[in-house]
Amino acid sequence: MKWGLFGGTFDPVHLGHLRCAEEVLELFALDKVFFIPAHRQPLKTEREILPFHHREQMIRRAIGGNPSFAVSDMEEKRGGRSYSVATVRSFLETAPPGTELYFIVGQDAFNEIPRWKEWEELLRLCNFVVMTRPGHAKKTPRDIFPSPVASQFSYDGGADGFTGAAGRFIFFRPLTLIDISSTDIRNRVEERRSIRYLVPEPVREYILEHSETGYFS
Repeated sequence: MKWGLFGGTFDPVHLGHLRCAEEVLELFALDKVFFIPAHRQPLKTEREILPFHHREQMIRRAIGGNPSFAVSDMEEKRGGRSYSVATVRSFLETAPPGTELYFIVGQDAFNEIPRWKEWEELLRLCNFVVMTRPGHAKKTPRDIFPSPVASQFSYDGGADGFTGAAGRFIFFRPLTLIDISSTDIRNRVEERRSIRYLVPEPVREYILEHSETGYFS
């Protein structure tokens, strides 16, 4: 089995998230992509985010009808800060033997990976798919990691990725990154402006239903 793990606040999930997940699914012939809404992200500034239940419900509505997409609530059940290394370990403990994990992350977030908890161990536990913007300069581990760690990775032309000592890969892939932001969507909701075609219709309906109760204000 090959599973993709796509984490984030998803506040709210939008069409850009879904398109990226679909392209990674296809590029790497994954069996499943799990959307993993964070309970609390350690490196993000503290702002009030929507309650986990609502973010999870919006994802469920967004991915309805796609059997290749699923949602995981493990970070909410675990509580506290959402550390990627703990999430990956949990998936490895519960996945069928031999399952390969592909951690899906944006370029900006991956650039900060040396600040992540147990980040070197994380690179040994799973593969990484780093979503890059077409036309931007290509990155390599040497651009991001300290020299002692970067030296452990070498380019594999056949896989078009960088492989480390543990045999895990880092793939940099240009995707169709639709210029939609969750921040902009929240602002539009607060200003009572349209969010049609920025989010799936079931998500738009959910947001409108709850914004009428003051939920988004």
